[in-house]
Order: sequence, then C-alpha cells, then structure tokens
Amino acid sequence: MIKKTGLLKAITLLITISMTSCATAQKDKTPWTNLFDGKTLNGWHQIGGEAKYSVRNGTIVGSTVHNTPNSFLTTDKMYGDFILELDFKVDPSMNSGIQIRSNSIPEYKNGRVHGYQVEIDPSDRAWSGGIYDESRRGWLNILDKNPNAQKAFKQNEWNHYRIEAIGNTIKTWVNGVAAAHLIDEKTAAGFICLQVHEIHADKKEGTEIVWKNVKILTDNVAKYAQKSPIEPIITQNQLTIDEVKNGWKLLWDGKTTEGWRGAKLDSFPENGWQIKDGVLNVLSSGGAESTAGGDIVTTELYGDFELTVDFKITSGGNSGIKYYVDTNINKGEGSSIGLEYQILDDALHPDAKLGNQEGSRTVCSLYDLIKADASKPIHPVGEWNTAYIISKNNHVEHWINEVKVLEYERKGDAFRELVAKSKYAKWPNFGELEKGQILLQDHGDLASFRNIKIHSLNTTKTN
Repeated sequence: MIKKTGLLKAITLLITISMTSCATAQKDKTPWTNLFDGKTLNGWHQIGGEAKYSVRNGTIVGSTVHNTPNSFLTTDKMYGDFILELDFKVDPSMNSGIQIRSNSIPEYKNGRVHGYQVEIDPSDRAWSGGIYDESRRGWLNILDKNPNAQKAFKQNEWNHYRIEAIGNTIKTWVNGVAAAHLIDEKTAAGFICLQVHEIHADKKEGTEIVWKNVKILTDNVAKYAQKSPIEPIITQNQLTIDEVKNGWKLLWDGKTTEGWRGAKLDSFPENGWQIKDGVLNVLSSGGAESTAGGDIVTTELYGDFELTVDFKITSGGNSGIKYYVDTNINKGEGSSIGLEYQILDDALHPDAKLGNQEGSRTVCSLYDLIKADASKPIHPVGEWNTAYIISKNNHVEHWINEVKVLEYERKGDAFRELVAKSKYAKWPNFGELEKGQILLQDHGDLASFRNIKIHSLNTTKTN
C-alpha cells in the first residue's frame, strides 16, 4: 500500500510538472518571426571581415580568423522598432555583440558597419548587455553600476538576450535580468548583425560563438514591451563616456544660456530665442538676417577645434553655424562675420541657387565660397541632422551625418582667391583669425539646435 501510494504521488508530481511546463510554454503568445530557419543562412549576408559563418545542428556558428577586421553576419532587411530575442554561447576568450539599427554606406569609412551594439563580453569586465556605438561614439551604456546584470551572464553556457528598440529607447535583458536602458536618437532604423570580433595574433584562431532561436517582433511592439527597473541613460545634451575621456565639452548645457551671449549684446537676447525640452530654437521672424533676437556667440574663443551640432530646420528655412567669428568686425546691420557652415532648405530657399560659385550657398557648404558635395546624406527638412566641423592647423573639413562633404586650407592662396571673388572681399583677412567665437545664426526662420559639443586644444575667455 505504501509503495502504491508513493508511486501515485510520483505520477501525480510528474503530471503536475508536465502541466506546469505546458502552461509556461503557452504563456508566450508573442507573434514572433524567426530570423533563422535552423538550416540555412537565407535572409543573411556578411559584411566586413572574413570570419567564418556556418550552420551546425540548428545553430549559427561564427568562427574567428586571424588578420581580418570585425565581421558581421547581417540581415537582408532593415528594422526600426522591434523586440529581438536570441540565445548564444561564446568562448570565454572572445568578444562579440549583436548589432541593431546599424548601417553600412560607401561614404562612411569605406562601408564600415556602424551603429548600436549590444555587447557580448565574457571577460572579467562583464559588460554583457551593455550598449556600444560601433565605429562612432563608443560606449553609451556600461554595466559598472549594475552588478546584478554583470552576474547574470553564464560562462560556457547558453545565454538569453532580449533587446527592445522602440522609438528613442533601447532596453536589454541578460537571462531575464535588466541590463541596459538607453534613450538616444542617433539612429532610428538599420539592420541586425551577429558579430565576430577581430582577434590579435596571440589569440587562438577558430574560437567560436554560437547563436540559436533568433526571433523578432515588429508589429504592435509597444503591446509586448517590458518595463525596466533601471533608470535610463539619456544622451541628449550630455557627453558620452568616450567624449569625456577624450576631452570634449558641452558647448550648451541644454537648459540655460550659460556660455552664450548676443553677437551684438553683452548678454543673451531677451527675445527671438527659446529653450524648450532640451532644444535651443531661434524663432521665426519673417526671414530677415539678424533682425529679431540676433545671432548668438560663445563667450570663449576657439582656435583648433572639433565641433558637433545637431540641427533641424523647417520648410524653406535658412540658418548657419559660423566659426572664427570676431563680433567687433561688423557692428552694423546683418550677421556677424565669420566662416559659415550653411544650413538651408536647398529645395525651397532661393539662396541655394546663389553664391560666388554655383551651389556654394547650399546646405553644408562653406557659405559663398565652396560648395558641399552634392551627394551629401542630408536628412529631410523637419528631421535632425548632425553637423561636424574640424579645424586643425588651418585644414578645415565640413561633415554631415558622419560623411565628409568638403575640405579646404585656410590662409592659403586658393582660399584667398575665393574670398577675393566673394561677398567677403571687403573684410580684410577674412577667415584668418587664430581664434574666434562659434556662432548660431538668426536668419529669421525657425531653426533648432541641440547636442552642441566642442573639443578644443586652446580656449581664451572674452569679456
């Protein structure tokens, strides 16, 4: 009787476990789409290095190869908002990651893959699940203050990642533990990649990372999104980890007028400019140059520098970013004098057809002097673009959205010849200051700015 009772209990326990397992399996009613069919690499292609990718026993296997850069097995399709889940197992000596919202264009570092990467890090650092900006800004969200996530990764075992990319928010989980929570607006869409990192000569060739159960949700993603207990890292108007290390500074704090004044005033303009939701707006006033709030300039002078500014304009809009500005040169009507990175709606503003050289007043151009490359990857009016200007030893470059669109040499004969034929000919030694102010232009049209950052080797305080 005792034996029968024990047997009955065992059977009951097995039935209970089985029913619980079935119930658990049925809980996930998410309408997933498989990105890997378990048999082939259909729907994927390789970009970058020459690491080996193959299919083995229902898994994707990535194998390291010496003397090759980072390799990326890339989805044929592009994805914006999505939820991605997958399992992986990685050799402890490797580094890898899952690229999301990533891109590859010929103009950017010869087609190099760039974009968000969810890190796979079996090292003692244990940043698996952190977010790195591959081939751009570096680390955005590390795990040094999230010990629970650091402990969640399992060495030499299968690990499970959940990645949510919805709007400007990216969240990650490692084996069910919340790892990263990032709010960033750099890239809204791109492909997904499985990375095999390059290895140095002292590392063993042929080490492997293996992926399986790769699935994605793209419809009605907000319904299936999970809450994260982690406070988000917000990148807007903040320096990234690598920017801090490399000596960059915020040129605008996103909240106040500190560090700026009117170009023809001792203080910041009382009208014509607005700070709202972390955005600095010059307001519309009819399209005239510097007749409302007027231009604003930095309170410091800059010589050799790197400058990044996110900007956005409205239909038919006109504005600009000037550098090597001396506000004492022009005390009369119009804008202060300096070299200008043009901001313009090329399609609708008449200035696009004017200039010393044809097209030299189009967006990204050196205003009235040098036309920007016509193939510039400018985002449509109403969307954010990122301007980058570098001036070093009189060599200057204009970039837009990570692509260089023009370069020139200040103070050289060719530069002076261009100036002599332009509207700036009347200003002696135009564009040849050793140091000057940075200026944001009021041209009477609504223009917006944010993420204004500078890296300078020498600055001097002005009155």
